[in-house]
Amino acid sequence: MCNLYRMNQSRTEVADFFSAIGADMRVAPGNSPAEIYPGYPGLVLADRRIQQMNWGFPLARKGAKGQPLKPKPVNNARSDKLGSPFWSASFKSRRCLIPVSEFAEAEGEKGAKTRTWFTLPDTPLFAIAGLWRDTAEWGPAYTMVITGANAQMRSVHHRMPVIIPPENWQQYLGDDPQAAFDLCQPYAGDMIMTRTDVPWAGHR
Repeated sequence: MCNLYRMNQSRTEVADFFSAIGADMRVAPGNSPAEIYPGYPGLVLADRRIQQMNWGFPLARKGAKGQPLKPKPVNNARSDKLGSPFWSASFKSRRCLIPVSEFAEAEGEKGAKTRTWFTLPDTPLFAIAGLWRDTAEWGPAYTMVITGANAQMRSVHHRMPVIIPPENWQQYLGDDPQAAFDLCQPYAGDMIMTRTDVPWAGHR
């Protein structure tokens, strides 16, 4: 799963990145953090427009006495669960692309985990498959689609985000959910892995 990623480019650079498939690349003013955690705002390409949404679909929770608790952001959608009631409507009709500079996974022993970063060579941005929907709790929200890990990631985690190459953007965002699902595979290209000594549970 992925609970932290970076998006280091400006909104204008994100618009340029997606310009080949965007219908309206006007960039709304606003700020997004460079390091994005569940519950934080992030940019997505949804309905062919650059939009800011909250990372994570709200999951209602109750306390031990039945009292309502703050919703939990569900920020990863497993590819083998996309047909479940929680995800199916969004996967059928509300797919999006998430611009990412690099994403992190926790590595190490419990209580001493550090951040290991993954990115793609020779590009400042790449796109990860996402879903989105409007929510009563947080307004528009998005989640990241994940699948089994490729060989490069397997030593760190058994799952990874679904990376969509530019030549497949139209297919993922198109009208055919099955064609989009066919793209939800481990990434076959090269990746760059950077291990750090930065604690996983760092400051947000």
